[in-house]
Amino acid sequence: MRRSRRVKIIATLGPATVDKAVIAGLVRAGADVFRINMSHTDHAGLASYVRIIREIENDISRAIAVLVDLQGPKLRIGAFEEGSVHLRKGDVFVFDSDPKPGDATRVRLPHPEILAALKVNDSILIDDGRVRLHVVETSPERAHAVVDVAGRLSNRKGVSLPDTEIPITSMTNKDRADLDAALKERVDWVAISFVQRPEDVLEVKQITQGRVMVMAKIEKPQAISRLEEVIEVSDALMVARGDLGVEVPLERVPGLQKRINRSARRLGKPVVIATQMLESMILSPLPTRAEVSDVATAVFEGADAVMLSAESAAGQYPHEAVATMSRIAEEVETDAIYRSIINAQRGELPNPTSADAIAVAARDVAQTLHSKAIIAWTSSGTTALRIARERPQSPILALTPKRDTARRLALVWGVHALETRDAVDIEDMVGRACEYSESEGFGGPGDRVIIVAGMPFGTPGATNMIRIAHLGEQRQGGEV
Repeated sequence: MRRSRRVKIIATLGPATVDKAVIAGLVRAGADVFRINMSHTDHAGLASYVRIIREIENDISRAIAVLVDLQGPKLRIGAFEEGSVHLRKGDVFVFDSDPKPGDATRVRLPHPEILAALKVNDSILIDDGRVRLHVVETSPERAHAVVDVAGRLSNRKGVSLPDTEIPITSMTNKDRADLDAALKERVDWVAISFVQRPEDVLEVKQITQGRVMVMAKIEKPQAISRLEEVIEVSDALMVARGDLGVEVPLERVPGLQKRINRSARRLGKPVVIATQMLESMILSPLPTRAEVSDVATAVFEGADAVMLSAESAAGQYPHEAVATMSRIAEEVETDAIYRSIINAQRGELPNPTSADAIAVAARDVAQTLHSKAIIAWTSSGTTALRIARERPQSPILALTPKRDTARRLALVWGVHALETRDAVDIEDMVGRACEYSESEGFGGPGDRVIIVAGMPFGTPGATNMIRIAHLGEQRQGGEV
């Protein structure tokens, strides 16, 4: 099941996609990675989803990645005596630590560390920004705020604080339990919600110890202010446009999306574009024209993956949503200007290594010779990631002795990963690379391929060789 597109598709699982037949249908329609949202999934549900995905993976002999999305700290106000109140513009409203039900003048904010961190002029957004206030007076136990945007407040609505660095970790007790469950199921990726600082990512990596790849969700202004540092310690990034669009002005989101995408690509880290990509397909079998353009923009920008949320998890047309996203991506990648846009986005890699130079050379040689594929022998997946960063015109075939690596690479742009035993010598390396190129449909007899590997074989990080080979004539070609 080799895709004809480079960008990958992530489909979120949920009530609409619990059966094996439905999930298998999403794979056939184009899903490469499945997201399990722990905000709506218990541990039994997680185990069931992973079991089904692994069964499908065995049925089709193709690596499928599992991404577990941790809920993160959800800040909420308390309850009201009458269930809700209406705030008018200019009203002074108090957030405090009093457990009594709220009224038209105050409500409990059951997070004392937040009350202590609020500063004068900090914004407080309630219910996804539908009600907006700014702080005019603070103390350790309460904050007085003036209403800027009027509206109704009801019980336990969510709170966003775009101007406040929250002095709590992005990992709650629930997240820790969910992460333990995910590690037991040997999932491939875990996404951290509401990252503010690189230390949030490092905390999770300290727990996981390389057993799973760690993705930072960028949805807080604080993370954007330290973007380079967050990218540096993360294995991948997600542009989580939903909460990001609440905490920063909506008109800034497209520019931030491009900035995050290009910064991550420059550092060789995969990027996922998420939230409301085909939102209307929750209820409709067809997307809007604006949604098609939104998906197309992400593909033109060279994102590694685009993601469906409620469209596949709870929508009425999950199969159609995946198939539509796949068709959009395929069309964009054959557009006459696609390649020029992708090439223009290449950035200088800071502190390049010899392995980075090999990846750049493989891209250039493949383009010059119009090679049918670049084959990367890789143990950890790093070689394939380096080549994918260059966005070559030739597809990338990653051959790895580790099933975990093949699954993790299912999220990476342009990479088709296969599990196979490691090469034992150069003849074996070239011979099996050519055999897999033909059997996976990358080319036929006489076609040229580029092979990238490291000597000695089986040594992670030792990428130091390029080989040009002709399919069907494995002994031809030479090292570069």
